[in-house]
Amino acid sequence: MTNLRADNLGFEVEGDRILDEVSLDVASGETIAIVGPSGAGKSSLLRLLDRLDEPTEGTVYLDGTDYRTLDPQQLRKRVGLVPQNPALRSGTVRENVTIGPRLRGETVSEERLADLLDAVGLAGYADRETSDLSGGEAQRVAIARTVVNDPEVILLDEPTASLDSAAEAEVERLLSDLLASGGRTVVLVTHDERQAERLADRVVRMRDGRIVDVGTPREVIT
Repeated sequence: MTNLRADNLGFEVEGDRILDEVSLDVASGETIAIVGPSGAGKSSLLRLLDRLDEPTEGTVYLDGTDYRTLDPQQLRKRVGLVPQNPALRSGTVRENVTIGPRLRGETVSEERLADLLDAVGLAGYADRETSDLSGGEAQRVAIARTVVNDPEVILLDEPTASLDSAAEAEVERLLSDLLASGGRTVVLVTHDERQAERLADRVVRMRDGRIVDVGTPREVIT
């Protein structure tokens, strides 16, 4: 069954056409990478997939259900977005990672938090202030903040673009482990076509707000 489907999405801001007739099926458990030049509409598409912006035309289906019929909080739990800029709040790593469940009135056990931080290479960081984190550590907190919700779909917007080469390698290894664990549908926006080759099952190329090519990494990139 298709887990995530964008159906004829269009997006316009003050007369400027950002996306035009974008349709895409992402199967359950599949990893899709979206590549293309700056201004192609890649990040705008991710925001529409999470309904952070409202499509001008078309809609998105999650397991066959129009996402406009879903409660926004439940949609955010099922579809998680990791932004390019982690945008962490002031406070501790614990407070940042558990913000989603706490907003829903849920609790995260210390055992669950410890396991999650260990999985992202931040064991023992629960009480660390976010102001003391490196760029790579902050991005790993952002990933943990999304994964704690157990989303069915993870959207990654240039997750390594703002990192130095060492931190980029660390975060990419984490993403590889996350993808290898299976079960989640992933849409990754990246400027790095080699990264798309390494991580994705299929690659989507965008240009001028449209999808111009879809296929295996070898077909689209090489």
